[in-house]
Amino acid sequence: MSDIVKAVGQRIRNYRTQKGLSQEKLAELSGCHPTYIGQLERGEKNATLESIERITAALGISLSKLFEKLDGQEGGAKDIPLACYEFLSAKSKDEQEQLYKILLEMDKYKAN
Repeated sequence: MSDIVKAVGQRIRNYRTQKGLSQEKLAELSGCHPTYIGQLERGEKNATLESIERITAALGISLSKLFEKLDGQEGGAKDIPLACYEFLSAKSKDEQEQLYKILLEMDKYKAN
């Protein structure tokens, strides 16, 4: 599948995990099949607009939030803060805390 299909799927997974929802719960809330949710998150299926609308409503986010800065490119340069956000948001809260501590430690060494 295309990069945008994979990126949208990853975003859905990120928001779902942030909300503490299983694929099954998101499927229940959105009226989609759990297998379909998994296929979307893995970038294996191209979502319909109707299903994206139901999924974003179930996640409590707007359509624009799901798609904002999706290409991650501005003027041909990679948006590093956005890439970091996408990376971190896919991790568990414990992993996020550990990675943040690592960044803080690295920043201390840079300052010296």
